[in-house]
Amino acid sequence: MLALTICLIFPLCLATAGFTDLFEMKIPNAIPLLMIAGFMLATLATGLPIATVGQHLLAGLIVFIACFAMFAIGVMGGGDAKLLTAAALWFGMTMGLVQFMIMVAIAGGLLTLAILLIRNQANTLMALRIPLPRSITMEKKIPYGIAIAIGGFLTATQSPLIEAALKSANL
Repeated sequence: MLALTICLIFPLCLATAGFTDLFEMKIPNAIPLLMIAGFMLATLATGLPIATVGQHLLAGLIVFIACFAMFAIGVMGGGDAKLLTAAALWFGMTMGLVQFMIMVAIAGGLLTLAILLIRNQANTLMALRIPLPRSITMEKKIPYGIAIAIGGFLTATQSPLIEAALKSANL
């Protein structure tokens, strides 16, 4: 049961972050904090060696530094930076982290193009009474938490923690 709980923490946090970013243009601090707590629980439950835990923490630190720099120059929102950092903890210094970041970038590019196309036709869509969140039609920013969530969904099984939890649950 604990293994399944561990496997659900990561995607449920990502889904919640994606939806709140879509509808509110913010990612509550509780979501990355829950992901970090879930990471700690997962490391204990899976018996991850301390050296491996250190590599996961290093991955989180590297992503945090990069995201903080992007936040400082106004390219990235603070919620996105915290969410990416918390997600990086789950991947560690593995190819899974690289794949996750690539998927986030691809999903982010496609999301941005789609939102720009929708914003270009916003008046028509509103005239047709098609209900769309304000974040898509009116805001100047992109709700990038959606892209982070999609990247996480596509690569979750590349996380050593989720992989270990699935193995311990014989799934």
